[in-house]
Amino acid sequence: MAEASDKTALRRRLRELRRELAAATPDAAQRAAANLPLERLPPFAAFSGYYPLGSEIDPGPLMVRLAVHGAAPALPVAASRDAPLEFRLWDPREGLEKDAFGIPAPPLWAPDVIPDLVVAPVLAFDRRGSRLGQGAGHYDRTLKNLRAARPVFVLGLAYSGQEVAELPAEPHDEPLDAILTETEYIEVG
Repeated sequence: MAEASDKTALRRRLRELRRELAAATPDAAQRAAANLPLERLPPFAAFSGYYPLGSEIDPGPLMVRLAVHGAAPALPVAASRDAPLEFRLWDPREGLEKDAFGIPAPPLWAPDVIPDLVVAPVLAFDRRGSRLGQGAGHYDRTLKNLRAARPVFVLGLAYSGQEVAELPAEPHDEPLDAILTETEYIEVG
């Protein structure tokens, strides 16, 4: 019981820190996108970003940069609260609809896609590739399923100030392959 409440308190502190970082670095998303060394990524035909919530760093500039190279953009969709995320192609000219969590996502008629590259939101990260998310485990379950079928490169997108010395890794945690911040690109492993 104490471990769950410790993580809840940690997440609360990290959300506050992220709000402070977002306010202090309003150009972080553009700087992060400019920092990405595309030549260091494996080949990818489709990629997924995410719809930024609260003070999450906006993946929009990064998604634009990735799409310019011909890859198909997608967004995650929660079809139900308990299922792994699905990915649907995203056309920025089309409207978004709320998914099972109320997060804007491509509509039901948008084609499903399996991304080769997943840009994941981060609450905290360490240089070993550990990622702390919101706590529901959706990205971990989803990444496990994707990686069981084929290689998928997972890029954590965060403010540099979200780095911690070490996060406790649990058996269900799926690691990041790299982390992109407004100050650097960090390869894991």
